[in-house]
Amino acid sequence: MKKLSFIVLGLALMFLLGFTPGAYAAKGKVKIAYVEWSCAVASSNVAMAVLKEKMGYDAEAISVSAAVMWQSVSTGDADVMTTAWLPVTHGHYLEKVQDKVVDLKANCEGAGIGLVVPTYVTIDSIGQMNEHAAKFDGKIIGIDPGAGIMSKTEKAIKDYGLTKITLMESSGAMMTAVLQDKIKNNEWVAVTGWTPHWKFARWDLKYLEDPKGVYGGAEEIHTIVRKGLDKDMPEVYAFLSKFHWTLPDIGQVMGWNADGADPYDSAKRWINENPDKVNAWLK
Repeated sequence: MKKLSFIVLGLALMFLLGFTPGAYAAKGKVKIAYVEWSCAVASSNVAMAVLKEKMGYDAEAISVSAAVMWQSVSTGDADVMTTAWLPVTHGHYLEKVQDKVVDLKANCEGAGIGLVVPTYVTIDSIGQMNEHAAKFDGKIIGIDPGAGIMSKTEKAIKDYGLTKITLMESSGAMMTAVLQDKIKNNEWVAVTGWTPHWKFARWDLKYLEDPKGVYGGAEEIHTIVRKGLDKDMPEVYAFLSKFHWTLPDIGQVMGWNADGADPYDSAKRWINENPDKVNAWLK
């Protein structure tokens, strides 16, 4: 009798605190592969938060390189990635594994990549960089070497004949740190850039024109899942197939993260402040 009373009391406390029995019971583990790019951190954590907080799955986000992200989903070592830039940036990765993955199509439209400079830089085109190479210290500040934008930038250097310019490998965090330092001192700098990214809200920036079309046009960010996920975890597959948001949505989460918030806390904040969108994903 005493044991039954404790159980009833426990259930009552759970109800009062907003919990329901089994709400956080693990239904299975979902592995999300991502790269430490600001957009990937934002979307991966939002997907993970929905899976954990709203659906009761044991979700995990695993940081890897771009090449490993694609490979892990194609081999089934990871279940999903939410940051496949297509058709240009990651097109070469998709070509290699397209028979081994499922493309759930765009979760965000209007993305793009290119070379970015502060608006006070007086040139407007990539082709003008060579004659001003000294002002750029002969460098383009890049990110991790496996990123698609890096291979496109190497092609841009070749196609535009930028013989006095070298692409520097770094990381997303290092790229923005250099950008911030150069802007603080009103110095010229060119970085590999992409939209969405919080840096466009923080500083006055512009893309250098790309008349040769090396970086392509508008990009879409796609959700890619492993084959068989629809049969193994149909509820997860259904959510991921409906996961879709806008540039302002992802920009808001990236901005919170850039201001120092924990990415998972930012994700939980966003899903709590946007219940209509989240509910649409979960129908």
